[in-house]
Amino acid sequence: MKLKHLTFLFLLLSFFFSCKESEASKPTVKQELLVDLSKLSNEITQFQKLVTSNSSEKEIVEQFKKSRLAYKKVEWAIEYFIPETARFMNGPALDEMELEENRSFEPHGFQVMEEMIYPEYDSKSKEDLIRELNIFQSNIKQLKSTFEVITISDDYVLDAMQQNVFRVIALGITGFDSPILQSSIPETGQSLISIPETLEKIDAGNKSVSELRELTKNAQKYCTENNNFNAFNRAVFITEYLNPISKKLKTFQKEENIKNVKKSSPLKPTIETLFDKDAFDVNAFVLSKEYNYTKEKAVLGEKLFYDTSLSKNNDRSCATCHNPEKAFTDGLKTNVSLTGMNLPRNTPTLTYASLQNAQFWDMRQLDLEKQSVDVIQNKDEMHGSMENIHAKIQLDKEYVKLFKKAFPKTSKPEAWQIQNAIASYVRSLNSFDSRFDEYMRGNKNVLNNEEIEGMNLFMGKAKCATCHFTPLFNGTVPPSYSKTEHEVIGTPSDVSGKSLSSDKGRYIYNQMPQLIGAFKTPTVRNSAVTAPYMHNGVFKTLEEVVTFYNKGGGIGLGYEVENQTLPFDKLNLTVKEEKALVAFMKTLTDKKYQ
Repeated sequence: MKLKHLTFLFLLLSFFFSCKESEASKPTVKQELLVDLSKLSNEITQFQKLVTSNSSEKEIVEQFKKSRLAYKKVEWAIEYFIPETARFMNGPALDEMELEENRSFEPHGFQVMEEMIYPEYDSKSKEDLIRELNIFQSNIKQLKSTFEVITISDDYVLDAMQQNVFRVIALGITGFDSPILQSSIPETGQSLISIPETLEKIDAGNKSVSELRELTKNAQKYCTENNNFNAFNRAVFITEYLNPISKKLKTFQKEENIKNVKKSSPLKPTIETLFDKDAFDVNAFVLSKEYNYTKEKAVLGEKLFYDTSLSKNNDRSCATCHNPEKAFTDGLKTNVSLTGMNLPRNTPTLTYASLQNAQFWDMRQLDLEKQSVDVIQNKDEMHGSMENIHAKIQLDKEYVKLFKKAFPKTSKPEAWQIQNAIASYVRSLNSFDSRFDEYMRGNKNVLNNEEIEGMNLFMGKAKCATCHFTPLFNGTVPPSYSKTEHEVIGTPSDVSGKSLSSDKGRYIYNQMPQLIGAFKTPTVRNSAVTAPYMHNGVFKTLEEVVTFYNKGGGIGLGYEVENQTLPFDKLNLTVKEEKALVAFMKTLTDKKYQ
């Protein structure tokens, strides 16, 4: 009997230690990440060898694609944990600018290499390409050193994975990081496969992991079977593949009791998909907590918005130029100054203006509070005095009551609160209830075939979504949505299209050559009711806007725009496609304006 007991005990202990050993040998998220970085390094090494040995153009392009696929496997971590390095590995082939210090940095990485090898590889680029590959290898070494010392906890992994899905939606399938070669679709499948492989390191036995494995496998299959960039159906892919993956990630998080990462972000941590009605938090763009949005502030701000006493002559309010019936624009090419002269720029919509960190066409103010003061005190627009307005408000009993409700911690109205209240009203103007929004939330009957085709063109062949990012459709860059971009598109001075607009835009305030003619990328939401278009109101219809882009912007029209950031090759959209594109943009109109 004793022998049997001892044998049983021995087997039990063997099993116990075997399990422990197996558990200990299971690679962690960090270890797997370091292995994948080594694989990426090996692909770049092979790339270097092919370039150095003067291999054929076909071999070089194919190795470039393989290297990109290896990068997509680790992109979720690089972009999330070390975005500064990611910018110089897979960022746009445009100068990176630090406006505060008035300096710029030349771009590096895959998109720079892509321009060197495609559509035609010139051996004259060999030296530059080798230099880029050497820089890339140095960045990989830097990444390895960083990942070896940082903590990668489960909450950060989940946050990074969710952000990666949003990146695929807003950047991956739009061709943002593969603008010439257009290899985005197969790369998307590779990006998604990393999700279940990573979550297995947290809990391989969780049912949601196996479901995510199936979901990502099906998504990858869809990408493989529909890998033509222009023909790819993004409407189907987002609603039937990406949104379910996003929701399942949230389910896994809840099942594993993993807390949300505490951070200031425009995207709320509780959302299931990028298209949830309350996905965005306007407070992520405020100066500090005391400026946070409240309904009481918005009520006060609305009264101030329509109050003509804010202007010097008591004859203009904010609503004079921002008419709520026209989605807070005025319908004019440019409005008229107090002296009867035309103002230099078109009045932009205030809807969704709170979801960006730069205001005015030239981006001269960073927040809505400064924007309101700028307009009120501008001698051509309202010519008011914040000091006088503050004095008037303190003598108005109704205003004093509203201020007390909006700012209960202060005994009397303060000057900064006037700005904050107006800004809060503007922050209340984001509806996210267009027909597009309904479709993305599951109502498949709300868009017709032409509108869906237009959406696929917008996010694909027409390249609109590489500047007007989903789902804000402005220049606030996903997936962190923490930076707002400008573009140089070469807008004509008048409808004849014979000359370039002389307005230097952002260059007026930051005199760097890259910024000549640079303007903030506005939202396309509500564009159907905010005509005319562009900073100078040059185009009366959306059809004219589409035609301008189809021709390649300013350079396409024959202007000299050396710093144009808009791709200047023709889009080759057919008349039918142009019509579909306009039809889609009309689906972005909020219910109140339909």
